[in-house]
Amino acid sequence: MRADANMCVRRFCERLGIPRSTWYYWRASHLQGREVRRWPAPVVDAIEEPAAAKAYEFSAWGHRKIWVMLRRDGYTVSQSSVKRALARRGLLMPVRYQAQRRELARARRSLFRDPPTRRNRVWQTDFSEFETTRAGTWQISGVVDYVTKVCLAAPAAGTQTAKDAIAAIHAAINEAESLLGHSLLDDCTNHHTGQITPVVIVSDNGPAYKSTAFARLIASRPELDHVRTRYRSPQTNGVVERFNETLKYDHLYRHEIPNAAELASHIDEFRRLYNYVRPHESIDDHAPMIAWRNPPGEPLPPGPSSNLFTPESVQKT
Repeated sequence: MRADANMCVRRFCERLGIPRSTWYYWRASHLQGREVRRWPAPVVDAIEEPAAAKAYEFSAWGHRKIWVMLRRDGYTVSQSSVKRALARRGLLMPVRYQAQRRELARARRSLFRDPPTRRNRVWQTDFSEFETTRAGTWQISGVVDYVTKVCLAAPAAGTQTAKDAIAAIHAAINEAESLLGHSLLDDCTNHHTGQITPVVIVSDNGPAYKSTAFARLIASRPELDHVRTRYRSPQTNGVVERFNETLKYDHLYRHEIPNAAELASHIDEFRRLYNYVRPHESIDDHAPMIAWRNPPGEPLPPGPSSNLFTPESVQKT
């Protein structure tokens, strides 16, 4: 087949997705009439079924997040073994897609001269459009905490006016206070000096955020401040942009959603998964709620990514 296509070995192996050494081994075995043997891989054999089960359960996730979920279940196994196990079943995510996400994450971090280190220092908010199958287009207004990655609110409305932006901020404040068990103002106040360090709400330059009504909301609450991004710099608001992308590509686009009520239900379902289950590399592969509940100023507890060099054996505790 390679000879008929007049293709070199390198290009032929790239098309098949195999190393050149494997092709040469197969060719030599065929010419010598020997049986092609697969090298023993007990680690991959043992992890293949549970890895595939996780990949089917979380079909939008790559092998790194599947690895984290297996670690949480008590499996001691390396990322490379999980990757090989998923490759056997054809369950790996496209490489370019993951590399692009990592590049965008690096760009977001580089924009902060002094990045915040605790919750409720920077919230990012933005509108994202989604079209239902029967009830038209809706605007999802996400609000995400920059440090912990917790999505505090993501209401859907038919418009993206100042009223909708304000409603999203109010919903985020209510959710934050529910999680804290006290007021947001109290969380932003230094009880020794009485100084208030407000939550900086970062938005783009849409009309809703430039409106007088939105400015009045910020002015009425000492625990809030507002900063708009530079024009044509969406990466400045990258955490909420990333959440909106994840919400749609990991969940919403995978379902037939007919109307606003179903859309709101799906968003709530995804927010629970996103906040309490889904691992995030930027917070040591913890779920966002672990980072939120961590005492402010204290380092996060070690996560699965803190132990990349594991024995080449699978242990289940």
